[in-house]
Order: sequence, then structure tokens, then C-alpha cells
Amino acid sequence: MRRCLMAVIPALLLSSAALAEPVHGISMHGTPALSADYKSFPYVNPNVKKGGKIAYGVVGTFDSLNPFVLRGMRTTARGVWDPDFGNLLYEPLMQRSNDEPFSLYGLLAESVEWDDERTYTQFNLNPKARWQDGKPVTPEDVMFTLELLKEKGRPPFNNRLTAVEKMEKVGEHGVRFTFNDKANRETPLILASSTPILPKHAIDAETFEKAGLGPVVGSGPYKIKSMRPGEKIIWERDPNYWGKDVPSKVGFDNYDEISITYFLQVNSMFEAFKKGDIDMYPEGDAINGNADSSHWGSAYNFPAANRGDILKEVFEPRLPSGMFGFVFNTRKPIFADEKVREGLSYVLDFEWLNRNILGGAFSRTQSYWQNSSLGAYGNPANEKELALLGDAAKRLSPEILAGTYMMPVSDGSGADRKVLRKAVDLLQEAGYKITAGRMVDAQGRQLAFEVMTQNPAQERIALAYQRSLKLIGVNMAIRSVDDGQYQARSNNFDYDMIIRSYPSSLSPGIEQYNRWDSTSRDAPGSFNYAGAADPDIDRMIEALLQARSTEDFEAAVRGYDRLLVSGHYVIPLYYIGAQWVAHWKHLGKPDVTPLFGYQKPVWWDNRAQ
Repeated sequence: MRRCLMAVIPALLLSSAALAEPVHGISMHGTPALSADYKSFPYVNPNVKKGGKIAYGVVGTFDSLNPFVLRGMRTTARGVWDPDFGNLLYEPLMQRSNDEPFSLYGLLAESVEWDDERTYTQFNLNPKARWQDGKPVTPEDVMFTLELLKEKGRPPFNNRLTAVEKMEKVGEHGVRFTFNDKANRETPLILASSTPILPKHAIDAETFEKAGLGPVVGSGPYKIKSMRPGEKIIWERDPNYWGKDVPSKVGFDNYDEISITYFLQVNSMFEAFKKGDIDMYPEGDAINGNADSSHWGSAYNFPAANRGDILKEVFEPRLPSGMFGFVFNTRKPIFADEKVREGLSYVLDFEWLNRNILGGAFSRTQSYWQNSSLGAYGNPANEKELALLGDAAKRLSPEILAGTYMMPVSDGSGADRKVLRKAVDLLQEAGYKITAGRMVDAQGRQLAFEVMTQNPAQERIALAYQRSLKLIGVNMAIRSVDDGQYQARSNNFDYDMIIRSYPSSLSPGIEQYNRWDSTSRDAPGSFNYAGAADPDIDRMIEALLQARSTEDFEAAVRGYDRLLVSGHYVIPLYYIGAQWVAHWKHLGKPDVTPLFGYQKPVWWDNRAQ
């Protein structure tokens, strides 16, 4: 009987896998919110009249149409593969809903199937999917893309097949990925939503990594109409776009023309907005340090705004705070000691900065997932989380474990002696002392470093920090560089300190490898700006990726958050609970604001109505 059962069980397992029914969507946890017969996402206007145009502005430059290789990582023209403006040229297998933590719906792949353990995932391509030259999108295109990115792509695109044991064509339209022991429950979602599909017939694999501006063919809704490298790119709608009636694309891509103009400075971009050369101006951009409440409150006293031709709108996404601040490059010997980082963190007088530079409108960030159930701040570690942390919990202070740890609050004078004394004490524990007004080590060398800034807003913040550091004899230089230098030096970790943002979502996952895992520390082009390499952090990333229940997932992310906070990799600045957007009144938008906040690709030009 036992021998019979042992022979039957594998057959049953194979039968179960074979009988998996194709479904319209997939979620990280649970099931997608929308049923198989959904007509559109809830945050679009499905009846919008398409037409007209929009002009965007960005700060920077471009010399590439390939964001998937290191050379074009941060100098690719916007829109090619762009979650902000929309994936205008290349598309993923499945489209993410921005009204759910992490749910995907059919796009190039009309359905997906898998087993309960997600040991494999099969994507079934939509037979109607076409490249812009009319050729069909095929399983061969999918497999070609993954192999090409593995060989010549940049992080994280070159790691997509790391967790794949076998990739194979199934029937005429299917592609099946069988996973190895490096896979986790997010792996199929990353393959589906965060990987572009490229045309095998239109790409020269030999020259792929040269990242030039030659002709390109995508499957997306727009083609390039014209471009002036480094200055402007104009996209025009493809009238033959294959996916315009796919439910996950209904209400998207509403302009006949999208132009993106590049500026050297934020101030120049705002002046262009005032004149009507660009149609939208997002304020409060923590990613670029452009969050100035005084500008939002006082800079709109000009004719177009006074006439009512420009509207100011505030949107409130329901997302965690993220982290924005000064990032220590721990690859540098001066920042290798956690005590040094902690002491220098306390020197920043946020209260003075907020009142005198930021207009008093912001709150200080205390953790990476603040204002959510995933954050450590305000949430004490429970038994499940302590079990996950294991011995790592012994490294954490009682305040961090209790969820009560926060950065020191100064008296706002810019020279709070009590807070500065605490900073000096920590630096003394690390081997420094003040001699003749200089903070020096045992060899008499002054503690000195440089912060690299990207724009005037960041420079103002850095100057405030520099002012405080001088009070305890620390010499901080400020180097403002142009966008090209900034991107090149960031790619190679050629800096002591930078100002960066770490956006947070309600579904942190595999992207955390590229930010904090040990394997990304020395990978050029990774987002591990701090140079973190901590086995406990690595272990907690793995725990959040393997979590199956909501409770396990929350425990893993909270534990991870506590480790990041306790490591003092970033001097926290502020978070913005709202999105501030000014735009010319001819732009229209849906009535519903989704979980992730306002979405540019679903707005439209009222002049086309």
C-alpha cells in the first residue's frame, strides 16, 4: 500500500500543476481586488476623449534610449520605460494597479497560471499583442529579452533569471518559468511587472549595451516623433497601438502628443511653467530635495496664476513615508564606525532647518515605513518579529524595539548645547576629541568629509548642516555638480555623502536587494548608496520576500526597518504627507485618487473634449 501511495502522489502533484487554471491577475498576498470581468482600473476615466497634448519638464539631460544598461542608466530619455510618465515605448507582461499594494493584471500576457507554492509561473501572451512595426509579440521575444538582460543588462535587470531554473515556450503563446531555490513569492510578479519585453527581431544583441539614440521599436502606445539630445523629446501616439482596449490600459495614454523638455535647474523649469512652455509643475519632490513650502505658498503670484489659468492641487496618497536624508557612504573609512554616523546624525538641527529653510511645514522622518503598519516607529516588536530578528535583537536599543526611538528634538536655536553634547560624546566613544576647536582623531586628523549635492534645494539643506557641524569642529565641504557628474559619481559610489530618497511602498520586495543587500554593495549602478553589508539585513530581506501571511510580512518589514534605523546609514530629514501639483487648467484628471497618489498617465487635455 505504501509503495502504491508513493507512486500515486507524484502523479497527483503533476496533475494538480497541469490543471492550474489561467487567471487574469496575480497579487503578492491574497487575490487581486478586481474580478476577471473588470472593464478598467477604478482611478481612470474610461470615457475620456483622447487627443490634445501635454508638455512635461524635467531637470537633467539625456543621451540614450536604453535605460537597461549601465551606460544609459540615468541618462535615458524619459518615457522609454517610465513609471511616472508611463511606459510609452516598452511594456511589461502585466500592468500594476496603483490602487492596490501589489496586484497585476493582464497586458502583453493576457493570463497567468501557477501552482500554490509558485514553483513555476506561466504567462500566456495576448495573441493581439503587436510591435509597432506590426510583427507579433512572441514567447521568443520574452526569452530573448531575459537572456539579453542577463548578459548585458544593468542591475537589477541582469538578475531576473537568477531565480529561474528553466525558461521554456509552451504552445504558441505561453512562456513558463520554473523556479529554483533562490526564488520567492515575489519572483513571478517582478518578471511580470518590472521587466520590459524587447523585440528580438529589432535589437542587435552585439551593440545593445552601447546605449545610443538609434531607431527603436516597442510595443507601447507612443513612438518618437522628434528629439534634440539633451534638450527635448516628443512622443506621438501610435494610431495602431494594439493594447488600447485592454482593460488595464483603458483610460490611459490620453494625449496625441507628449513632449518632455530638459532643464539645467529647477528654477529654469519653473519659469518655463509660468510662461506656459510646460503644463505641470510637481512641488514637494523629496527625491530631488525640492520640497519648499514657502515656494508653494508664495511663488504663484504671477499673471497666469492670478487669472486662474493655473490650478494648485494637493493629493494625499495612502503610502508610508519613505526615507529622505543625508546618506553616509560606509565604504569610506571615516563612516565605517556606526558611532560616528550616529553622532554626526544628531548634529543636524532639524527644528532650526524646518523653521528657517523649509517654512515649518514638514515633519521629521523617524523610520523607513513611517505612518503604516509596516513601520517600526510607533509599533513595538511583537513575539513574531523578535523570533525573526533572533540574536540581531540584542544589537537594538530598548527604544528601537519598543518603537519609541526618534531623532533628538532641539530647541530650534541652531546651537542646542544639550543635543550637541550628546553628539560629541558619541564621537568621543569612536575615538575623536575636540582640540583647538577641531574634532580630531588619535593622530590629530580633523574629521572632514564632503557632501555632493544635485540642485539648489539640496545645497540649502547642506549649508544648514554645515553650519551645525562647524560648532563641534567638523569640517564638511559642499560640492554641487551637474546632473551628468552626479549620475556618474553615484553609479560608482564616488562620494562621501549624498542626499537621496528611499521611497517606500506597502509591498516592499525584491527591490530591497538592490538597496540594502550585501550583494549590491559593490555592484556599479546599484542603489546601495550607503554601502550596507549586514548579514542580519540580508536575512530580514529574505524573510519579507518569503512571507506568505500578512502577519509574517508585517513582522519581517518591521524588523528590517529597525535594523536600518539602528545602523544610522541615513540622517533622516522630512517626509511629505501630500503631493503638491500645479498645472495649467486645460489639464483634466479623474475624480478618484488611488492608493499611490495622482497618476500622470491617466490625465487628459480638456481641449480635446
